[in-house]
Amino acid sequence: MKKRISAALLAVAIAFSMTACGNNERPKEENKTASVTEEMSFETMKEEAKGTTVTFYGWGGDEKLNEWLDNTFAPAMKETYDITMERVPMDIDQVLSQLSGEIQAGEKNGSIDMIWINGENFRSAKENNMLYGPFVDKLPNFQDYVDAKSKDVTLDFAYPIEGFEAPYGKAQIVMIADTAVTPDMPKSAEDFKEFVRKYPGKVTYPALPDFTGSAFVRNIIYEICGYEQFLDMKGDKETVKAAVEPAMAYLRELNPYLWNEGKTFPDSSTTLDNMFSDGEVVLNMTYDAYGTAVKIADGAYTQTTQSFQFEKGTIGNTNFMAIAANSGNKAGAMVAINEMLSPEIQADRYDTLKVIPVLDNSKLSKEQKASFDGVDLGKGTIPQEELLSKRLPEMPAELVPIIEEIWTEEVAGK
Repeated sequence: MKKRISAALLAVAIAFSMTACGNNERPKEENKTASVTEEMSFETMKEEAKGTTVTFYGWGGDEKLNEWLDNTFAPAMKETYDITMERVPMDIDQVLSQLSGEIQAGEKNGSIDMIWINGENFRSAKENNMLYGPFVDKLPNFQDYVDAKSKDVTLDFAYPIEGFEAPYGKAQIVMIADTAVTPDMPKSAEDFKEFVRKYPGKVTYPALPDFTGSAFVRNIIYEICGYEQFLDMKGDKETVKAAVEPAMAYLRELNPYLWNEGKTFPDSSTTLDNMFSDGEVVLNMTYDAYGTAVKIADGAYTQTTQSFQFEKGTIGNTNFMAIAANSGNKAGAMVAINEMLSPEIQADRYDTLKVIPVLDNSKLSKEQKASFDGVDLGKGTIPQEELLSKRLPEMPAELVPIIEEIWTEEVAGK
């Protein structure tokens, strides 16, 4: 997910967005599955969902993902289940604002079925009773192919999922450089400081609360302060501020050597990516661990571009699919989510989009494993075994906006 909405903003949305849903009511003939009983079998869900439309709301800024959803996943759903997939590109704050408005207005046949979501957004939505669940226990592919005990599946930014989300894909932050320009890629925070000094004005990171910029700052916090203390830390600002101060001091030391002397930062990871592609800066960063190969293949990056990570590791998380509490097609949404968790679809996403799979390799057949093992990740990527061996856990969701606020106060423009 590329954008977030805080609990406070969500409360405002709930209070003031009641009029936003006046024209969002879906056709009554598609309301076959507005209610799903606990006793309904998956086979019954498939029958109930035939001929219906499932809306899938989520960030629409990834054109390759959009193309895959429209031209691979949607046709598969139509052919196999006679379900029409309707992708609705929308930033998550708008999605949750629309959803809260519909729920507050008493809309039982809501316009939103599936939601691409994680982190603070999931926590806020779940705590405000905006999501349907638990539902993953009803999905055969979740039961057959997902490690239901893995923290990547049971926790979302250290927040208990409790069956209200199903995994969609894994992400992990990596940094990117052109080895022909900067062969000396930093392996630690200390190396990074020397790197910034060696290339003054040519390094920066997205301004928080950009999702990638925020993750980079948290990774620096882990490097400087360690990560264990944050995994069960409560969201008290003074406690968090004291814990992260060494990292904030480090970031302030970087500012004079950054692009625009750290007086301003790129407004988004997309802007930074464009700056890197144009040669304005010599370092990029992304949560899309294998995206470098795609950009090299497309000609956006040079053939000598390479992803890398710190020796101590980089933060990884899982993004998820949830179902709106007032979805007009819960059965259809569950069929679609179940299909997204099939080995065939996960392998195709891995091959086409270079998204880290969410399935448990030990639960796959030899033929299924072969379909994953045969994927060529392309140039400039970190081998998956090495990448995942250095995967660090996310902080509790409640700490993230606090850290972003502290960064704004203590680092931005200092």
